Formats: sequence, C-alpha cells, structure tokens
Amino acid sequence: MNNTLSLRARLTFVILIPLLIVAAMFGGWAYFDAQSRAAERFDRSLLSTALAITRDIAVTGGDALSEETRDLLRDTSGGAVFYYVYAPDGVFVTGYATPPVPPSTAFTADGQTYFEAIYQGQPVRVLRFTQTMAADGVVGPFTFSVWQNTDLRDGFVRSRTRPVFLIIASMIGALAVIVWFGVRLGLYPLIDLENAIAQRSASDLSAIRRPIPVEVSDIVGRINSLLDELKRTLEAKDVFISDAAHQLRNPIAGVLALAESVKAAKTPEVLQIRSDDLIEAAQETALLANDLLTLERARAVPREDALTRFDATALIEDVANKFGKTAEGAGVSFQCDIPNPVVPLFGDPVLFEQALLNMLTNALTHGGPTLSEITLSARVRAKTLIIIVGDNGKGIQPRDFETALARFSQITPASGSGLGLPIAQAIAETFDGKIELKSGQDTFAVELHFTIAT
Repeated sequence: MNNTLSLRARLTFVILIPLLIVAAMFGGWAYFDAQSRAAERFDRSLLSTALAITRDIAVTGGDALSEETRDLLRDTSGGAVFYYVYAPDGVFVTGYATPPVPPSTAFTADGQTYFEAIYQGQPVRVLRFTQTMAADGVVGPFTFSVWQNTDLRDGFVRSRTRPVFLIIASMIGALAVIVWFGVRLGLYPLIDLENAIAQRSASDLSAIRRPIPVEVSDIVGRINSLLDELKRTLEAKDVFISDAAHQLRNPIAGVLALAESVKAAKTPEVLQIRSDDLIEAAQETALLANDLLTLERARAVPREDALTRFDATALIEDVANKFGKTAEGAGVSFQCDIPNPVVPLFGDPVLFEQALLNMLTNALTHGGPTLSEITLSARVRAKTLIIIVGDNGKGIQPRDFETALARFSQITPASGSGLGLPIAQAIAETFDGKIELKSGQDTFAVELHFTIAT
C-alpha cells in the first residue's frame, strides 16, 4: 500500500507553494528594481563627474582639475572615480593610464557608452563619451572615460533588498506555522468523526449522524449509503438463513426417516416402495434448495460479470421450446406468441430464463384438474417488455394475490416450494420491472414487466 501525504501536510503545501512563488516573484522584482535604481543613480554620478572633468579640460587644457572636481572625484557616491582623456589625434591629455576598453557589444546612445569592465582585477562601471571642444588650440572630438568600482553599488543593492527578503522570509515562516496549526484546528471535525467511527462495533451499521463540514458531507453520505446497503444485505442473508433452516428442517427430517425405513425394509417389494418414496422426497428437497438459492441470487446485489446485454426474444423462444415438450408430456396444450423484433434487455440472462421457467412450471403445477391450456405471449409497450403466462386452470382469486406473492405461501396444499411467484417477482425487480397477477373468467395470468435497455 502506497503512503501519501497527510491531508494536513497536503493542505499546507497547497497553500504555501503559491505563496512562495508569489514571494519569489516579489523578491525578484524588488532586487531588479533596486539594481535598476542603483545603476541609474551611480550612472548619473559618473556623468556629473565626467561633465566636471570636461569643463576643467576646456579651461585648463588638461593641466589641472579644479578643487571642486577633485572633491567630486574623491567623494562621489560609489567611492573614488578614475578618468582618462585623450585628444582628437589620440594623444593622452590627462587621467590614469590604460583605461578600460569597451566591449564590442557596448551600446552607445547620444555619444555616451556605459559598460561593465575589469580594472586592476576589480569590476568597474565605465562611462565613455566623445565631445567636440577646443583645448590648448586643439579643436575636435575629445574622448573621455570615467569609471568607478561597483562594490559600493552592489552593496547599496544588497542593503536595499536584504530587509525586503528578511520581511518576506519572516512572513512566509510565520504563515507556515499559522497554516500548519490552523489546518489541524480546521480538521478537528474530521478527527472527531474518525474517533466516533472507531468507537463503533462491527454490528453497528447505522447511519453516521454527526455535525460535519460541508466539504465532506458527500463522502459521509456515500459512507451512509454503503452502510445502509451493507445492512440490508446482511439482513437479507439473515432472513435467507432463517428461511432455509426453517423450510429445509422438515424435508430433511423426512428424507432421513425414509432412509431409515428403507434400511429396515423386510421384503424386496417394501424396499422398492420405500426407495421410490425416498427418491421423491429427496427430489422435492433438492427442488426447495434450488428455489431458495435462486430467490437469494435474485434478491442479492448482482455481480458485475453476470450482467450483460442480451436479446430477450431469443431466450423466450428457447424457454418455449423446452417447456413445450414438458407440457406435451403432461397432456396440456401450449400456445406461444412471441414478437419477431429483437428486444434488448440488460441484466442477468440466466435469471431471466429462470423467471420464465418458474412461471410456466408454476402454471403447470398449480393449474389443477381443469387445466388444459397454457399460453406464453410477449409484447412491447413504451419502453417495457411484458411477458404474459396464462392458463385456464383453477387460478387465484384477487383476494389471495398478496398471499400468493409471499414466500413459502400456498393458497391450497400442493406440491412445490411456494417460491415460484416470489422468485419471478424478485427477478423482475432486478430489471427495474414488476409482476402483476390478473384473474378473469376461467383464466388466470401472470404478467412480468422488464425495462428495455436503451
């Protein structure tokens, strides 16, 4: 059995993971925003310093920088600023030797180029631009390079973003703790429900009646439905066992008594008579056992592998052919009227066939001495297949219909188990159908209704 995360952990992850994603996005935005603002601020400082150097070069020809410019080079944001200037003919004017060289991919706008480079093993930010001017009689484009170490700028970015990250981390941590314990508190009704179920005994299959959250009401409803179905199944099993024990007690006792009488027979003639009686009693007992099993199968929840779509017309014809020979042997006329079109049903075809045979056998067994004809007909009305088994025997009076449909009941003493009509009724109900008894002048009919498959 595979283990999965607890509901508490699952809910915690479901809540926190989106928040972590949002926090990461917000932290990334804060970092890039701080970096952009720092770059903009430091680039303006570089430009201000470069313009001051340009002014001094124009005035002094590069011989000296003013005090204000030197202070700017020392104290500008980001630390010390380095510079390099050369004339239109490439002659060095002033500044530090070996300025950083811009990469080939550096972007130039309005004659100004900002780029990152390495100067004396340290990362620097460089501003390089060209300006046409006159200095010491030289007129033309002078090139200025101004650069500054980026450590202070990066430190500025970290100082701006560190509090943001700390606040985000603290909020996520606090929220994780709140969610973890909050989910536990929210799941308390489920824990209470679990404890209540655990305290039940195996015989307590009553419905769960406790205050439950709306989100799990469907689950509890399904459990209650399952408990109710299980309860009804167990009750049906108990009834079956009780009925079987009650109904089989006397036949089995009779079989045992006949077996003992066979053993005590004095002459071959008496032995033969008692053996025939024993065989007949055993056959009746076997028939009762088979009817009990058929009734239980019809009332039980059908097995999925037994359910199929089948043609009812073909099965009716097959049952009619089998019963025709039985009726002929009993000296009873048998008439059959079956529709030609295919009539589809969905269910257990064995039970369907058993229902028809029970009705026909019931008519033959209980028709009485006046029975001379049995009919089997079928017709389709709306979405229902109606099968009618009729006879001209003694029939059943309408006041006795309820008794006839009860298990083990017989209107008058006769052979049989008294389960023929109850079995047919139970089988019809498995097809979402029903049974109807109809009595007329010198006629009696049993109608079985089966819902046609769509």
